Amino acid sequence: MTQIGYTMMTEQAGPRALVEHVIEAERAGFDFSVISDHSFPWLDSQGHAPYAWSVLGAAAQATSDIPLMSFVTCPTFRYHPVVTAQKAATVQLLAQGRFRLGLGSGENLNEHVVGEGWPSAHVRLDMLEEAAEIIRALFAGGYVTYHGRHFQVDDARLWDLPDPPPPLGIAVSGPRSCELAGRRADLLIATEPRRELVEAFDRHGGTGKPRVGQLPVCYDTDREAAVARAHEQFRWALGGWRLNAELPLPTGFAQATQHVRPEDVADAVPCGDDVEAVVKAARPYAEAGFTELALVQIGGAHQLPFLRWAESELLPALRAL
Repeated sequence: MTQIGYTMMTEQAGPRALVEHVIEAERAGFDFSVISDHSFPWLDSQGHAPYAWSVLGAAAQATSDIPLMSFVTCPTFRYHPVVTAQKAATVQLLAQGRFRLGLGSGENLNEHVVGEGWPSAHVRLDMLEEAAEIIRALFAGGYVTYHGRHFQVDDARLWDLPDPPPPLGIAVSGPRSCELAGRRADLLIATEPRRELVEAFDRHGGTGKPRVGQLPVCYDTDREAAVARAHEQFRWALGGWRLNAELPLPTGFAQATQHVRPEDVADAVPCGDDVEAVVKAARPYAEAGFTELALVQIGGAHQLPFLRWAESELLPALRAL
């Protein structure tokens, strides 16, 4: 594993805290940072959902070296592709070339708010491909007119265009999204260490491109407290993306996970202060061919102790992978 990143989890902290956390992540020596882009938390207990793009702008000004990335933005419902391209170009300029635009087909939890319905995964991927085409065209400069099945663009242009434009990442979970990412993306994004995702990405043009994964952890010197916090705030993650993409509200995730036990979460998420447990959880990403891994520390109020621990113990161990 060549690079270890830090996740600004918008579902569990407010905007000022998120900026403070990424400043500390840069100081601690993390190689990059990513940010989730949500209009709702997964569970009410997480308690937050600030606008990720305002946080990115503030983070770009508050930090000097750490690369930033959306992880991920859906450019097809809440945001039109033209608006997504403008936001990404602006953040790239503010960050002076440190920004990567991660895209995905979205979750109903975040996109239902605009009242456009929630189509099948196949349709959502078709929409994502059109969006990626539009964004690429705008990044290339000049006026763009586009008439697709899902999106219409009339004489759009980015007047403040960064050079270079942000690299484009696409989140994958199956064969169709891997094929799309291989053709359209500069990097792969995934939340599971599945070798078949990397191999499918490579078959369709992804060979040699970065592959970015994500791993939740729950650091605390009191392991029982860590397990309880992970269960309270992160049990939704055990549902898998087929379920997680479909439910529209945090109450649905609470109901869907009402029988998930703390020990079930502890089996899936490294909890406590055991460095080797995190290394063991990260190793499958390295073995599957991922080149970068973004860590999620569970609990918005528990970031600074985690960052100090990461600086002194965890990052050196992970980089040895």
